[in-house]
Amino acid sequence: MFTLPKKESRGLTTCQGPAPTQDVSGSCGNALEKECSGKPGQKPLELYGVGDPTAMSSVSSYLSSRGRIIKWFWDSAEEGYRTYHADEYDEDKNPSGIINLGTSENKLCFDLLSRRLSQSDMLRMEPSLLEYPDWRGHLFLREEVARFLSFYCKSPAPLKAENVVILNGGASLFSALATVLCEVGEAFLIPTPFYGAITQHTYLYGNVRLVYVSLHSEVTGLDTRPFQLTVEKLELALEGANSEGVKVKGLILINPQNPLGDIYSSGELQEFLGFAKRHKLHVIVDEVYMLSVFEESATYRSVLSLERLPDPQRTHVMWAASKDFGMSGLRFGTLYTENQDVAVAVASLCRYHGLSGLVQHQMAQLLRDRDWINQVYLPENHARLKAAHTYVTEELRALGIPFLSRGAGFFIWVDLRKYLPEDTFEGEMQLWRRFLDNKVLLFFGKAFECKEPGWFRIVFSDKAHRLRVGMQRVQQVLEDQSQVTEDPFPA
Repeated sequence: MFTLPKKESRGLTTCQGPAPTQDVSGSCGNALEKECSGKPGQKPLELYGVGDPTAMSSVSSYLSSRGRIIKWFWDSAEEGYRTYHADEYDEDKNPSGIINLGTSENKLCFDLLSRRLSQSDMLRMEPSLLEYPDWRGHLFLREEVARFLSFYCKSPAPLKAENVVILNGGASLFSALATVLCEVGEAFLIPTPFYGAITQHTYLYGNVRLVYVSLHSEVTGLDTRPFQLTVEKLELALEGANSEGVKVKGLILINPQNPLGDIYSSGELQEFLGFAKRHKLHVIVDEVYMLSVFEESATYRSVLSLERLPDPQRTHVMWAASKDFGMSGLRFGTLYTENQDVAVAVASLCRYHGLSGLVQHQMAQLLRDRDWINQVYLPENHARLKAAHTYVTEELRALGIPFLSRGAGFFIWVDLRKYLPEDTFEGEMQLWRRFLDNKVLLFFGKAFECKEPGWFRIVFSDKAHRLRVGMQRVQQVLEDQSQVTEDPFPA
């Protein structure tokens, strides 16, 4: 995760800033434990773009200007990962190594997946799988994806294989869509905080910017939950971008949201899609966590479940196996779009982002095995996710730490503002490095472009013994920090 150089704009509007926390009760799965409210303060809503990485890029006589920018992104992103990979925790071989509670991977169901992927129907070899495929993906896989999405997205009518394109993962999907939908320098709206690597995905190939729709923890106005996205906030961000001469071509939505875990209701989805239609914006909906909703009280609706899309030619839905099936290393992603111009353009880029025929066969076999998915994998996966989530949230409550609880995804959005050595993003980085020094890797709010310093994402989808060790190390850092930080934000 990384932080980019920013170009600050003039204030677009005003909104209330962060304030001390208080205890509140939760309802409908949208509770913020001790959520934020209190003293209002005027703070301008800021519009940021990617800025100019050329000013920050590394100096190398061996690389082109594009190569230097690409290397700069890598160098900016990799500090935590480099440290972690040099000293990874292993219960037997390296028990003092770094516990990774930062990477959003599901490590709970390898036993189930290993058994299923080792069965004989997965091992097939025939000439067509070794030849160049249709760049959109083999027809047998696209047909299976269409049936799979029709069933699990609860689409009102069967989805069509002709609208499916197969790529090697969600990063490639974002890169391809940004490249074919936008001119150089144009932009997508995206609510913050968001999965920060999307910045890299949209910029490196397409040179496409992101315009941030800044969300805040304080519940004000008509909001009913912290960090709530509304059409009014989308309109303000779009107006601000237009006033600065930034051409916005689309909106990116993540549902369930990363890192908040928010699940948009069907009414909210209709409102967001209606906003996009009014302004003739494309909407990219990332539904990569759609089968990772583990709380029974949480109701998830896919965009593809809506009876009628306001603008189907500008609505593009992404899904991948990396999260819901815990197979981030397999590199399988799929796009569903009714716009054949978009489908063909993205398919052209599949020459560089395609899957091997052997992997396509395995994915088709997995997706068509509805009995295994429904009776074995999903029930056990949800039970394990819920148990891991329960353990970490109980630990956080015992420590008196506020957090968002949503019942979807692999992560908990945690409020550690009272532990900051200073109320700045520099203070946030200092706390992050103290976690890393104490052998636990988390990700800090700035990596998700959160506008309030002090929020962190904790990933809980790991084995129990690693969670125990990781949370013990988190607790030790916070206890040590409490001794030197009595009241970081005095009244």
